[in-house]
Amino acid sequence: MLPVAPKRQDTGHGWWWLGVHGGAGVSTLEQAVPGGRDAGRAWPAAGTPQPVVLVARSDAGGLKAVQSAAQQWASQLVTGVELLGLVVVADAPGRRPKALRDLLYLVSGAVPRLWEIPWVEQWRLGESALTHLPKECAPLARDLTRLTRPA
Repeated sequence: MLPVAPKRQDTGHGWWWLGVHGGAGVSTLEQAVPGGRDAGRAWPAAGTPQPVVLVARSDAGGLKAVQSAAQQWASQLVTGVELLGLVVVADAPGRRPKALRDLLYLVSGAVPRLWEIPWVEQWRLGESALTHLPKECAPLARDLTRLTRPA
């Protein structure tokens, strides 16, 4: 179960990246898709609803952590959160095994939107997310900007 952070002052960022487990890819996404801020593996708490994007790796542990976080949110154990969706970052190159495809299909049904980021070998080698940006980051950035734009 993810904890709820102490109340935080909103600094005008667009959304919170909430890594549901260690190594989910939040730091890389902060570089690749500017506008969000790391929630520090805890649900943000504030006076007004906070836009949150869950982040996980595509391995079994990551997807089970998403399932737990989505259940927390859906059961209203967490308040003051507008869940925008889930970003799944590939944990390995190539096609996902059927068991993981099935699990992703199951858990993604519990969140409003799903974005998938493919394996980027250069990221694994420590190269900047800005110099090796997969095309899948563009729709993610566009969607999040649109979803968090003031009315």
